[in-house]
Amino acid sequence: MNVDDVLSQMDEHLSANDPDGIPQFGLVAEQVEKVNPDLVARDEEGKVYTVRYEAVNAMLLNEFLKEHRKVDKLEATVADLVATVKEQAAQIQKVSAQLEVKKPAPKVVRNNP
Repeated sequence: MNVDDVLSQMDEHLSANDPDGIPQFGLVAEQVEKVNPDLVARDEEGKVYTVRYEAVNAMLLNEFLKEHRKVDKLEATVADLVATVKEQAAQIQKVSAQLEVKKPAPKVVRNNP
């Protein structure tokens, strides 16, 4: 599920708190409700009214921390796999060297006419 961000500018008669008319970014409350109903506020009739941005920030921080822990685990796994590959490469090189030593010398056959 995607949540689209929106860019808007208040109408002149609504912009008392923003006399410079700076564009505002936000989320579409109806889309946020589909993702997580706890992140929206409702009016007296129970209809979606607005996004609870303070809750969104907390939820995003929590999700970021979860993903960060996953990345840490994945980095550790990659480091282990790299070490394993290096060990295997060393073993392969050792076995290859042993095979070279054990190769029989080429035989020369002489034909007398």
